Amino acid sequence: MANRSRHATAVAAGALALLGALASCGTESGGAGSSPRPSASAGRPAGDSPHSAVPSDAAGSTNDRSPVSAGHTDRPVSRCRTAELSAAVGRVDPGAGQRNFPVVLTNVSSRTCTLYGYPGAAFVDAAGERLGRDPERTPGDPATVTLRPGASAWAGLRYASPGVSGARTATPAALLVTPPDERDPLKVPWKAGAVPVSGNASSVFLTVLQPGTGP
Repeated sequence: MANRSRHATAVAAGALALLGALASCGTESGGAGSSPRPSASAGRPAGDSPHSAVPSDAAGSTNDRSPVSAGHTDRPVSRCRTAELSAAVGRVDPGAGQRNFPVVLTNVSSRTCTLYGYPGAAFVDAAGERLGRDPERTPGDPATVTLRPGASAWAGLRYASPGVSGARTATPAALLVTPPDERDPLKVPWKAGAVPVSGNASSVFLTVLQPGTGP
């Protein structure tokens, strides 16, 4: 029994040694039992690193959804601010017992801006006190006026000639012009004489702004 056991043990040891030799041989030759590794350059041009690919949603990619691309400096056009404008009163255009003036706003800034609707206007004396009532708005169709630097828009200022209407008058020192949607006015010296401030037919009228410097 002991001889048979020793013989079985020797056979088993020989079988294990043979299997080990076969496994070693297969690994060295790349055959069965090997774990081949892919080439580092497979699927990439020579010289590329495994991490050279950039995700499609990375910054600077063609799929960037940023509303302003890199280096883009244009700004959305917004309304003209008082500080970006100058105001002037054009030459009188008399007719049919009325006096008509273009009130002109000019873009003196370095950017493009817009005006929409009616300006505000008020006659004032040398002390800055208002003379007469607020001007009334003449019915019209407001439209956005886009002003590039140096461009102008105008609104008509109209009132009945005091010599015809018989209204009580005063001579203003200035006309305060307020751009649409702004609070700060622009002060324009008034050199066109007396204006109606009370009584019959003393109303002053304004039209909507439109491009240009007058009719």
